[in-house]
Amino acid sequence: MFKKILIANRGEIALRVIRTCKEMGIKTVAVYSTADAESLHVRFADEAVCIGPPPSNLSYLKISNIIAAAEITNADAIHPGYGFLSENAKFSKICGEHEIKFIGASPEMISKMGDKATAKATMRAAGVPCVPGSEGIIKDFKECLKLAKEIGFPVMLKATAGGGGKGMRAVWKEEDLEPAWESARKEADASFGNDGMYMEKLIEEPRHIEIQVVGDSTGKACHLSERDCSIQRRHQKLTEETPSPFMTDTLRKKMGEAAVKAAEFIKYEGAGTVEFLVDKHRNFYFMEMNTRIQVEHPITEQVIDYDLIREQILVAAGVPISGKNYTPQLHSIECRINAEDPYHNFRPSPGKITNLHAPGGHGVRIDTHVYSGYVIPPNYDSMIAKLITTAQTREEAINKMKRALDEFVIEGIQTTIPFHRQLMDHPDYIEGNYTTKFMEDFKMKPKEEEA
Repeated sequence: MFKKILIANRGEIALRVIRTCKEMGIKTVAVYSTADAESLHVRFADEAVCIGPPPSNLSYLKISNIIAAAEITNADAIHPGYGFLSENAKFSKICGEHEIKFIGASPEMISKMGDKATAKATMRAAGVPCVPGSEGIIKDFKECLKLAKEIGFPVMLKATAGGGGKGMRAVWKEEDLEPAWESARKEADASFGNDGMYMEKLIEEPRHIEIQVVGDSTGKACHLSERDCSIQRRHQKLTEETPSPFMTDTLRKKMGEAAVKAAEFIKYEGAGTVEFLVDKHRNFYFMEMNTRIQVEHPITEQVIDYDLIREQILVAAGVPISGKNYTPQLHSIECRINAEDPYHNFRPSPGKITNLHAPGGHGVRIDTHVYSGYVIPPNYDSMIAKLITTAQTREEAINKMKRALDEFVIEGIQTTIPFHRQLMDHPDYIEGNYTTKFMEDFKMKPKEEEA
């Protein structure tokens, strides 16, 4: 087992990893930018190393600084969390070259699954259902138009190196295709330095459902059931739940088997998610694979009593998995609390938290790195907390979330707490009747109407 793990991340996920390491008797090293000197992950780690100024490219994305921090503290493993370098094949490779275990996928696996066009080709070879579309990168607009006519409109253009909705365009008719092709390529090139595009049939009224998988060094994999991540804004998830209200026992079995087949086909090692689009007829199609821990992993942990970070560390240390597939016995919902103003188009709201009161009680979990007096820097993702409620039924989990949101007080900044409170009262959400298009029609009620 590892003696000391450096966490190459910040905020709540860094603190989350530190907690499990401490429970396993493993020493921890936090890294931080000067903007994060007062974050709780820095306070609770055994050691902390400043790796640069606030900009990510000079700190959390600077591989040389992180490797140097690991070497001077004698860390024998690095946990990358999510985001930043968690799916960076070069970082995984450099860790190996310095004899530091990267707690995540191998460089080859990240390269294979990180490029979406390659990932789709791999999944087709594994026999996993894929959305009809291009076999690989589209070489020019002439090929793009020909393919769109073959597939039939509407189609979705996607950047092969994409993420966070960048380089994606839905196209409903032929005359809109060329402008979409040009703008998507420009955006992809500016965001990722890669303007490679591929095309898929646009699935109408889709659900975004992911299957949590874990694989070990023997090539064996298992799944830990699904999470419904369909409530999104600009392709960024806002809230997630498990089990999905759209799921049936038959569909869960089929999707679980497909996800395990995918993981075992590529001999996947570590925790990851196989992401699917599911249409209104419950046909499912592979979308992508994330070769890291997910933001929403706590809801899976809550419904099956399973520490996913612990499992990541054990697998990285060579311990084989049990191989058991799981079905949730409880219901869990996660609301991402962001420092954003939902009354003004979710604009960022960094600044000082002047007062904070966290909810508690049975079945309520909060993952956060902030506290009263903490200053939220403007340099990073706006998520400051995750509120998770767990109960015997979905109705109970929603009611518990309403109560917890009512108790959650964060003053000094604007947050998405009011948005989530309104969401929990929305008739379609209560009925489980939502798709990835839900937020297109959602309108915040004015503050005075909330009471």
